[in-house]
Amino acid sequence: MVFSFPVASPELPPSLSASERTVALALLEGLSNAEIAKARRTSVRTVANQIASLFRKLGVSSRSEAVVALGASQRS
Repeated sequence: MVFSFPVASPELPPSLSASERTVALALLEGLSNAEIAKARRTSVRTVANQIASLFRKLGVSSRSEAVVALGASQRS
């Protein structure tokens, strides 16, 4: 099964790259790094690096903080 996530979403912070947006949407869905990697047909390490970059841009240090920050950005 291959998941498809929208690359662009006006609700997400504009500073995110297309890959970071896709990963951010997957995080909001509650997917693990392995599930995201499988869906994107990439390595788990690549996903981990994209999540680390996403965390830096959002100013957070955990998945739960990222989900809260992304949820807040979608309500803005």
